[in-house]
Amino acid sequence: MKQAFLLLALALLFAVPGHAALVQDQAPPPAPSPAYTAPPLIEAGSSANQDAAITQRIAGIFAQVPSLANVSVEADAGVVTLNGTVADLSAADRAEAIASRVSGVVTVENNVERDVSVDGGLGLGPLGEKLTEFTRMLPLIGAALLVALLIAGTGYALASLTGFWQRVAPNSFLAELIASAIRFVFVIGGIVIALDMIGAGTLLGAVLGGAGVVGIALGFAMRETVENYVASLMLSVRQPFRANDHVVIDTHEGRVIRLTSRATVLMTMDGNHLRIPNGAVFRAVILNYTRNPQRRFDFELGIDADDDPDAARALGRDVLSALPYVLQDPAPEVIVDRVGDSNIVLSFLAWIDQREADHAKARSRAIAACKRALEAGGFALPEPIYRLRFDARTTPLQFENIEEQAHAAPPPSPPPSPAPATQANGAAAAARAAHDVAPDEEVARMVDAERADRDAGEKDLLDPKRPVE
Repeated sequence: MKQAFLLLALALLFAVPGHAALVQDQAPPPAPSPAYTAPPLIEAGSSANQDAAITQRIAGIFAQVPSLANVSVEADAGVVTLNGTVADLSAADRAEAIASRVSGVVTVENNVERDVSVDGGLGLGPLGEKLTEFTRMLPLIGAALLVALLIAGTGYALASLTGFWQRVAPNSFLAELIASAIRFVFVIGGIVIALDMIGAGTLLGAVLGGAGVVGIALGFAMRETVENYVASLMLSVRQPFRANDHVVIDTHEGRVIRLTSRATVLMTMDGNHLRIPNGAVFRAVILNYTRNPQRRFDFELGIDADDDPDAARALGRDVLSALPYVLQDPAPEVIVDRVGDSNIVLSFLAWIDQREADHAKARSRAIAACKRALEAGGFALPEPIYRLRFDARTTPLQFENIEEQAHAAPPPSPPPSPAPATQANGAAAAARAAHDVAPDEEVARMVDAERADRDAGEKDLLDPKRPVE
């Protein structure tokens, strides 16, 4: 039994290596490596005839390429040597690439250098050739210039039809703008056609591209100027006011002298010139006092807290109605505005015609008339009353004392107010007297004189024929 087991172990020991070798023999072959292209073989023999053919072939190719005309070629045993100069190093690399592609060339020795002379390094070519070429182009340049002048002249002729453009455009400012645009378009068109005739289209594109960039930069730098120009155009079309109108533009008050292409010129109420940029005018809130001749004025007067406010209101209406410069339609009115600490505040409202009465004068005369009428009618116009205490603080009242005061007899009532209607007849009659409330025309006359002096001012864009918004 032992011997049989030993024989079986020996058999296995010798069988395993053989099996491994069998498996190894049956393994698949390894994957082939990536394809590798070997360089072309160098021929063992070379003759002088082959070197001469290589030299002649490469030199012939270089003779047809202007940038390689100064490159010389030598071949010896398939080795090509390049000498000479070129305008830039990229031409030297190009010469080496051409030479290496010729059959029979083993390698290329590139000794080409860059030409650093002024004529060769800049690649301008001989000056005589340039002059000759320019001389040949002179007739074409003259014809292109003539075409450009004809086109530009046509544009100026069309723009000179001012009467036609003024009839087409809403105002003279817009007519001038249309004429300027026509001149600009025709001039640019003439230049474009002339440059295209002489074959300078590429130059034109570069110039226009640079002009576009410069235009954008100038647009940002002159943003306010462009805004004022556009606002001038819009204001001349919209016509928000007339010459000599009394206006308030934001916080600036005055009479309009003129509207120019850059600013609106006002004359303030104290006779000074005020120029407001049209961009600010276009964005501003404009209050025009002249558009509606009717204007309301108001003021406040206070009566004693014990007086009858209804009687005071009736008296105030009678006084305002009796004033000759106060309009009856709309009728004047007096309202109780508020009750103060020591008085009752009344608001007096009345309308006037600004063509016949000045607002400030009418208001001033009405305040004086109503004050006299109230005082004559027995109404007190108290001032604020303040009580000053210098004694020590009094002892607080006890609850019993407060009860006694509550059940005590009521205090006597104040005397009745005097009848204001009967006592105000004299004041109302006095108020009917004529008052000087004629409107002040000094500033308006100065504006008219300023506008009549054509040499002193700029062109006015306000057109009296167009409606006012």
